[in-house]
Amino acid sequence: MQKSLEDKFLNDFETNQNIVHKVCRIYTTNQSDHNDLFQEITIQVWKNYSKFRGDAKFSTWMYRVALNTAISLYRKSTRSVKTRDFSDLEFKIKSIEYDDTEEQQLKALYKAIQVLNDIDKALVFLYLEDKPYKEISETLGISQVNARVKMNRAKDKLKKILNP
Repeated sequence: MQKSLEDKFLNDFETNQNIVHKVCRIYTTNQSDHNDLFQEITIQVWKNYSKFRGDAKFSTWMYRVALNTAISLYRKSTRSVKTRDFSDLEFKIKSIEYDDTEEQQLKALYKAIQVLNDIDKALVFLYLEDKPYKEISETLGISQVNARVKMNRAKDKLKKILNP
């Protein structure tokens, strides 16, 4: 039973690991912090995997765990991520090297997003991932109306940052 759960987790995680890389890109400013946050999110996804009921798509659930982990870590620390020993886990995840070549064009946008507060960052991230407001509201645990209002305010903030 445990082995099949691990196999299913590995398959689900490897298929969707770019979600974690994208969250790490939004919430970190260097590769070392990116790697640390990736590791911590991976651990949290694994620890909570048995609680995944399938009410939502796995990717939606993974966004929620990844964003909650990133937000809570950065609220607790002063930009240093505390991680657990990854070698305790029996399985090994085949990591695909993260290529941010395409994202170089978005450098100014990411820099502007860094200025936003944690919730606005998550909102903009999910919006850029073309998630519908229904899914954004479910992921962040807020109403759809609140998600729309917050998104409009975040867009205004980004416009002011990008076009001073």
